[in-house]
Amino acid sequence: MKCPKCGDISDKVLDSRSVHDGKIIRRRRECLGCGHRFTTFEEIMHEELRVVKSDGRREDFSRQKIYDGILAACRKRPVSSGQINALVDDVVEDITRLDLTDVKTSLIGELVMRRLETLDSIAYIRFASVYRRFADVGQFKSTIDELKEETKG
Repeated sequence: MKCPKCGDISDKVLDSRSVHDGKIIRRRRECLGCGHRFTTFEEIMHEELRVVKSDGRREDFSRQKIYDGILAACRKRPVSSGQINALVDDVVEDITRLDLTDVKTSLIGELVMRRLETLDSIAYIRFASVYRRFADVGQFKSTIDELKEETKG
């Protein structure tokens, strides 16, 4: 690993530990050239995952887009950034487990909604209204009625 201070490529690992439930390894290193200590992170690189949009276009998968959509739905709700990150991690893990190279936005949306429904009902309604492109108040009402029925039983 190249030292960020002097550029030397010789170093030794002082400490390694798993972070993010074993998905990433954090390594504390020391440059043998200048003695500078620095931290690196190592994670598994997955095959290029592409997202298939509803109009057929394809684009690179973006964890950030999922995060941003959930964050918007949770705005001014009692949902922490840790809960949002955990939700995104779960969705990304589910998608990765499917071992696909192309994933439809409809699948991503359903995975997000399934988790938002149990996390915060208002955020769920907000996300659903954008994801399902509600055209009128009737669709809002229908979704709210469905949510009420599910919470009763």
